[in-house]
Amino acid sequence: MSVPANRPTRSARLRSAWNTTAALLILAVLLFPVYWMLNTALQPESSIAATQWFPTAPSLKNFDTAISTQGGSLLTSLGVALGAVVVCLALAAPAAYGLAQFGLRGGQGIVFTTLITQMVPGIVIANAMYSAYAELGLVNSYLGLILADASLGLPFAIVLLRAFMVSIPTEVVEAAMVDGANRFTAFVRIVLPMSRNSLITAGLFTFLFAWSDFIFALTLNTTDDVKPITLGIYQFVGAHVSDWGAVMATAVLSAVPAAVLLVVAQKYIAAGITGGSVK
Repeated sequence: MSVPANRPTRSARLRSAWNTTAALLILAVLLFPVYWMLNTALQPESSIAATQWFPTAPSLKNFDTAISTQGGSLLTSLGVALGAVVVCLALAAPAAYGLAQFGLRGGQGIVFTTLITQMVPGIVIANAMYSAYAELGLVNSYLGLILADASLGLPFAIVLLRAFMVSIPTEVVEAAMVDGANRFTAFVRIVLPMSRNSLITAGLFTFLFAWSDFIFALTLNTTDDVKPITLGIYQFVGAHVSDWGAVMATAVLSAVPAAVLLVVAQKYIAAGITGGSVK
């Protein structure tokens, strides 16, 4: 008796079940550190050895401790990350538009060099920047850390925005200029709105780069005047190494903004990354 063409065979069902099981196991392994972090944070006065598998008596005491000790660091990271996004997009968008639409000689070489800069170790850049910052008076300053963190996302933003702006028809910009707009006005009113998805994607990744930065925060700050959350957790572990519940609560709080942004902006990320793939 033959099997209908639209009915999956037994081997196909087994293969599908195996793939689903394997995917669930991989997902469980990847999410287990997140669960353990939250589990430890909800258990008051917990140590690594005494942590239970489930929080039988959950408490927010560790979160109170984390907010009272690291709340300022969270606000610092938020301000620095948002400032880095503004600086990065303000520089990356015009640069990407020029590389995409002006037919600059050596444009491909500039893009390739931009990609190469992503491969330079962060500690090398941080050490070089410290010398320059010391002369400019930018050490231990918000502006200095914002500029440094903006540089983390700048190469990626330029390459991503250029890939999308290449696909924008030049006739659209020319039509705006015929109607009386100059080059800058056409860029602001035509190109940037059309590049919304790519701008959101580049801004989100820049935010994540700045939010998770540790090398620049450690190297370019010698006092506690500017202390982002990554540096705060690093110092918090040293001061409260026996109170892992508070440490994990701080880690949970530091992960919330990035998780929320990824969930909210996921459709823009998909559209922004694939936007320049089809011309």
